[in-house]
Amino acid sequence: MNAATPVNATAAALLGLLHGGPMTGGQLVSAAGERFGTFFSVTRSQVYRELPALVDSGLLRLGQQGPRSSQQYVLTPAGKRAFKTWLTAGDGSDQLRSPLILRLLHAGSLTKRQRTALVTQGQKTYLERLARAEEAAKHAANSQADPYARAVAEFAVAHNRAVLALLDTVPTD
Repeated sequence: MNAATPVNATAAALLGLLHGGPMTGGQLVSAAGERFGTFFSVTRSQVYRELPALVDSGLLRLGQQGPRSSQQYVLTPAGKRAFKTWLTAGDGSDQLRSPLILRLLHAGSLTKRQRTALVTQGQKTYLERLARAEEAAKHAANSQADPYARAVAEFAVAHNRAVLALLDTVPTD
């Protein structure tokens, strides 16, 4: 068996979504936002840049063409192997990439008014995210969702609460 083609996290995210069946680029963007947008963002431009590369490397093949020239993408056996290899690779570490936390780190360079606005907007955003995460966690707990989806839903709740707790500690005066 040939070694699996190495993929980056964005490509792996798309390959993982396509395990559920063929999707168009727009469907992938939407599914990514719904499935893991709270902790791993995938932009439309990233998706549309990644898809042709995955086809060229044999990890995806073109499926049916839909309305308005939308193109379905289908996972190949090589794509399944590459995804599984990606899942099992790495040391288990994670890197947080948060523009908000980077801004908070440098909040001392802002005026009191600017700091207050940054914290207030962050609180508003994360309260909204927390509400969505709590709803998703409630749905996962009440459904027959797989235990991994439930664990990730609970993590999203904890993460949003942690960011709100951080925002509560930032001095605005």
